[in-house]
Amino acid sequence: MKGILLVNLGSPRSTAVNDVKEYLDEFLMDEKVIDYRWIFRALLVRGIILNTRPAKSAEAYKTVWTEQGSPLIVITEKIQKKLQKLVDVPVEIGMRYAQPSIEAGIQKLVDQGVTEIVLFPLYPQYAMSTTETVIDKAEEVRKKSFPNIKINYIQPFYNREIYTDCLAESIREKLPENFDALQFSYHGVPERHIYKTDPTKTCNLNDCCSRENNPSHQFCYRHQCFGCDQFCY
Repeated sequence: MKGILLVNLGSPRSTAVNDVKEYLDEFLMDEKVIDYRWIFRALLVRGIILNTRPAKSAEAYKTVWTEQGSPLIVITEKIQKKLQKLVDVPVEIGMRYAQPSIEAGIQKLVDQGVTEIVLFPLYPQYAMSTTETVIDKAEEVRKKSFPNIKINYIQPFYNREIYTDCLAESIREKLPENFDALQFSYHGVPERHIYKTDPTKTCNLNDCCSRENNPSHQFCYRHQCFGCDQFCY
């Protein structure tokens, strides 16, 4: 029996400073997010960041928190419910950091008799700190707790017509009749992450993003961001 697991980034359990601190510790200590050696990462995160940022981040979270809880969790749950109405297999959610965890999501599917999971990282573009860390964590959990479960991973969907059409339509609804330019904004990643995620070693961050069929494209966040802009037009 198949099942679907939707995976998103995650969120603190509440806007309490201690909950935010716990979340930031798990998030920032991930070597796929801050890719320093453990000792340097610990000095930076636990020696500096966690002593200054949690209180400020907690205040920021309070400005977007809803009555139902974290916006990201609430929205992901809405996606789950809508998808569940469209498919005849179980759909659950998991978060890369905090709760509900990837392990908890897999366990819910297993409890419903699922033996093969389609895991859907909810990131259009591939990056070391998003898709790659989700896959690594899911494989770690599978090998440790669910060795008999098969997991298939959805590939980046930045250029899938069904996604870009929906994105373009949602943008079109908000645009004024006359406008001069449309600006797309993305999270940045360190250049070294681009090179680290490229097993083909063909990326040079110069002209390869615009080069057709370059082998690194399937792993390149930069190329996929540019590609999404083009497809939306």
